[in-house]
Amino acid sequence: MEDRQLTVLVCDDSILVRKQLKDLLEDLGCEVLEAKNGLHGVELYRQEKPHAVFLDIVMPEMDGIQALQAIRESDSQAKVVMVSSAATASHVKQALRLGAFSFIQKPYTKEEISQVILSIRK
Repeated sequence: MEDRQLTVLVCDDSILVRKQLKDLLEDLGCEVLEAKNGLHGVELYRQEKPHAVFLDIVMPEMDGIQALQAIRESDSQAKVVMVSSAATASHVKQALRLGAFSFIQKPYTKEEISQVILSIRK
């Protein structure tokens, strides 16, 4: 599966964070979809069925934990990576309990994102 191009949904209310993550993911050979909040992210996930989702926790309309739950309820195999600067032990435990594939603390490094993409491709 390593040569297959992954489609990744980046869901974050910050346009700057979305742009930075999009650029990094495109450098890793991914096609990137963008959503500006959890509600938009869940709708886009259901329409496009991307291979992976990078999801912020603190967002308007629907937070990342609620979005993770909604995505996993519609697709139990969804690979959702939580990416947040607001990560508490409680958030991490809750996200992993709900089936998050991984949890990355902002600011992240290119290597962290690259390792997660490699894990998703396996």
